[in-house]
Amino acid sequence: MLNNLEEEDLDFEEALTLASSGNLSEICKAADSIRKKYYDNIITFSSNVFIPLTNYCRNSCGYCGFRREPGNPSGRIMKPDEVKTVLIKGKEVGCTEALFTFGEKPEEKYPEVKELLEEWGYSSTVDYLYDLCLMSLEIGLLPHSNPGIIERDEIKKLKQVNASMGLMLETSSERLCEPGEAHGHSPGKLPKHRIKTIEYAGELRVPFTSGVLLGIGETLGERIESIYVLKNLHDKYDHIQEIIIQNFDPKPNTPMENVPPPRLKDIILTAAITRLVFKGETNIQIPPNLNIKHERELLTSGMNDWGGISPITADEINPTHSWPSKKKLGKITKEAGFSLIERLPIYPKYIQKNYISSIVAPLVHELADKKGYRKM
Repeated sequence: MLNNLEEEDLDFEEALTLASSGNLSEICKAADSIRKKYYDNIITFSSNVFIPLTNYCRNSCGYCGFRREPGNPSGRIMKPDEVKTVLIKGKEVGCTEALFTFGEKPEEKYPEVKELLEEWGYSSTVDYLYDLCLMSLEIGLLPHSNPGIIERDEIKKLKQVNASMGLMLETSSERLCEPGEAHGHSPGKLPKHRIKTIEYAGELRVPFTSGVLLGIGETLGERIESIYVLKNLHDKYDHIQEIIIQNFDPKPNTPMENVPPPRLKDIILTAAITRLVFKGETNIQIPPNLNIKHERELLTSGMNDWGGISPITADEINPTHSWPSKKKLGKITKEAGFSLIERLPIYPKYIQKNYISSIVAPLVHELADKKGYRKM
């Protein structure tokens, strides 16, 4: 099997056998060869502002340190003026992406949230988000929204004002939604619902980000299965522009605070297997702030993207892990034999395929160079 990894399409059983083989160096060698064939020596990133719109959420995942309940002093929904301030600062320092991240459908669980949104003139968080995305476009930043599970008509609406959107699959394992598991109190983490949202995005030609979360109790087989769920969706709709291989990071005062994080070699192996499964079909991202000092090792995996890096805002989901600077990331990437190139939240392929609305298109073309990367 190791002889033809670069050419052959792997089925699930073959990928699982390969992942279990212990031949990490050979797997990475083949994955890196595929990466080079399709992406040359280019590693990309985007410059963004991270906007944690609200930390109220109907889910209660065992690993989440972001979520808050109404009444908690640190619970909040950002007001329009607060969002505007961040957007303006981002524009001033040269960012091109506004990353909107927030808890899923908090108005369904908390009457206080619903009442506040109605007071502001909105029926849902998605309605509120739509206007904030318009604000972002007016200021000059391209929105990328992660609204959680939403319906087809909501995706259709948000596509009009987003350059791209995202939803982490995290895992396709229904077992992890059972009591006592990581998603035991999270109705929004049922795989069938998340898969349906990703499928809606495909039907509507939305450039989409998804991925897997490693270390939350999944088996190796469940991990590989999750990759194939995303592969099947992409084969059908050709819309998954990037897959994030994200490692679980234990947070204090959460049910999983004493669960050890995944090993570095598991992160590298998962990224490499994902590359072998997808070949050149999609970009593979590993967040550098969760893997500080291991960036060079990660670059051996066949990955080709570092994700969003913010010069002015924190990663509110992982607040103890600061973003590396563009200068530092560029130095590390160059020393490993690659070139670091800034992209927009929508990748060049999907600009060329015209997966953008007429509202978003003018700003995309203003910010993109002839190849579809960030115009410098």
